[in-house]
Formats: sequence, structure tokens, C-alpha cells
Amino acid sequence: MISIGSDHGGFALKEKVVAHLKEKGYEVKDCGCYDEKSCDYPIFGRAAAQAVASGECEKGIVICTTGIGISITANKTKGIRCALCSDTLSAKLTRLHNNANMLAMGAGIVGENLAMSIVDTFLETPFSEEERHARRVGLIEE
Repeated sequence: MISIGSDHGGFALKEKVVAHLKEKGYEVKDCGCYDEKSCDYPIFGRAAAQAVASGECEKGIVICTTGIGISITANKTKGIRCALCSDTLSAKLTRLHNNANMLAMGAGIVGENLAMSIVDTFLETPFSEEERHARRVGLIEE
């Protein structure tokens, strides 16, 4: 299952990502927000991160206008490695090298087509398991 959360600035893109994920056969836990009314991204970023940290969801996606604030929020949750990505190469490398378990995107930064490519790349790329990367992820977790 994939958790997803956004604020009002990321709501429209979140809805499109949810539809895309369901179309691809993923189960989705929508942690909000649920409309474009002004709200606070930490509430929804934290909820999505906690769903991943608890093991309820395998990975998570968070979206705000820039992706910055909501990624900072997600990373405050123990066990979360949330990467802000605006391109597919970063999405691929953060999975290969950092074993990131959450993806953050900025709805005001990436368009819909690029966002779906970033999501697909992030979810379909496995961790490399190379010793140097595993060692570094272990150091992050400490």
C-alpha cells in the first residue's frame, strides 16, 4: 500500500497521482487533504509518513507547492527517508542509493506528466543492496 498526503497546493496533483496509482493496481491510503481549502502541510505530511514508519504502507508520496516543507515534515518521522525529486533520475538514484521510502514533489514545480514518470520511477526502482549504499543507509538510520 502507498500512503499519500498533500496540502491545498498539492491537492490537484495528489488526486491525479491517486488515480494513476489505482490504475496501476496499487492500494492507496489517502491521508488528506481532501479539498483545495487552505490547510497546513505538516498535518498531512506527518500522517503519510507515520503510515510508512508504522509498516502500514510500504512507501509514501507527499506533495505541496514546492515539495520542500512537506518533505522536511516527513523526514522528522523516525525511519523515514523522504527525497524531494523534480526529475526521474533523482527518483531512480534515491531508490538505488538511499533506499528512500518516501517521495516528495512540488506541484508548482513539476507538471502532471513528469510527476507520473517520477512516481513510476520511484516505485519501480529497487534498492541496489550494494554494500556501500547499505552501509550509508545504516548510518542515516543511526
